[in-house]
Amino acid sequence: MDNIIWILFTTSTIFFLTIFLYKKIKTSININISPSKFKSPLPLGTLGWPFIGETIDFISCAYTDHPESFMNKRRLMYGNVFKSHIFGSATIVSTDAELSRCVLQSDSKTFVPSYPKSLTELMGKSSILLINGSLQRRVHGLIGAFFKSPLLKAQITRDMQKYVQESMNCWKEDQPIYIQDETKKIAFQVLVKALISLDPGEEMEFLKKQFQEFIAGLMSLPINIPGSRLYRSLQAKKKMVKLVQEIIHAKRNSGVNSTVTKDVVDVLLNDTSERLTDDLISDNMIDLMIPGEDSVPVLMSLAIKYLSDCPSALQQLTEENMMLKRQKDQLGELLCWSDYLSLTFTQNVITETLRMGNIINGVMRKAMKDIKIKGYLIPKGWCVFMYFRSVHLDENQYDSPYKFNPWRWQVRNKLPLFCFSTSGVHLV
Repeated sequence: MDNIIWILFTTSTIFFLTIFLYKKIKTSININISPSKFKSPLPLGTLGWPFIGETIDFISCAYTDHPESFMNKRRLMYGNVFKSHIFGSATIVSTDAELSRCVLQSDSKTFVPSYPKSLTELMGKSSILLINGSLQRRVHGLIGAFFKSPLLKAQITRDMQKYVQESMNCWKEDQPIYIQDETKKIAFQVLVKALISLDPGEEMEFLKKQFQEFIAGLMSLPINIPGSRLYRSLQAKKKMVKLVQEIIHAKRNSGVNSTVTKDVVDVLLNDTSERLTDDLISDNMIDLMIPGEDSVPVLMSLAIKYLSDCPSALQQLTEENMMLKRQKDQLGELLCWSDYLSLTFTQNVITETLRMGNIINGVMRKAMKDIKIKGYLIPKGWCVFMYFRSVHLDENQYDSPYKFNPWRWQVRNKLPLFCFSTSGVHLV
């Protein structure tokens, strides 16, 4: 049992700060092509049916065993970059790693994030997903720097070990263990403590219950009337915001030395900008809880599933982690954040889980002006949907792409992988 606890603890700790998700989809209808100064052609493809475009076909494929089939069919006909019309917008779909990287690295004068209406209503105007310019850069920078700080890394390491141990102590031999439920509980507690210093208890259980109601509406129909999914989610967010604002007010009135930063709220409160209001801080604390309920637990669960199906990988992972444990025991030391640097195979397992798991299939950006990338015209007002799943499961990029193979990452610089973190989406 100690061996299992150690392996789950170390793997979970490395996972935790790796993933922060934001699903980005556009719902406005816009198929007009503005006059372009470029002579480059639009990518091949079709806009489908009036108004609905190819959205129904795209969604129906998403609920199959191979959701990338929508993209693969069109890639064969049109190439890795093609035009379509999904989620109410004329769209350039990219399954090309280089083009997607160019779009992601562009500034806000060229491309801006695009989201469904239900998501924008739930997040609010002050969400880090929706604000732009200097305020967005300021909030992004403050939060990103804190998530990379030695203080937070040490806290997460301690908390992860504590919560994993507490969870496993409740396991019984004659009862099934629902891994995703366990990982959700652990990840949510660790993340919420990092955000607002809330420990497990009644308030944590209240917050988790309301958060589950809130997150259910992220991709709902944009109908805000009593009884609708969106309405119930907005009501749940109001209750969560009230709790977070009570914590903020208590911090402001406590008179504690402002140089002490225990969580993300402290970091934002210590900033001198008057634009960082209590409403902005509380809204963003709720938004940043999403990975604790969604992406991190899913990836942790998938890692266990993939390892169960690959005994040789499980054996090598176990040997690597137990070697580290023996070294720490001999020195009389606890695990620290930097120890993960020695777990090279564990890192390969996590990277391969990210590739195969594809918890974020892709993201959308809206073009703010006509632009040419790799010879393709992207008209102003059109969206670019960067579909990462097709890149990660491309047989031209990976041998046996549907096979879990952590050893493929022993040479990292030859394979494209889109990752998600506090600094956004990047290609490694």
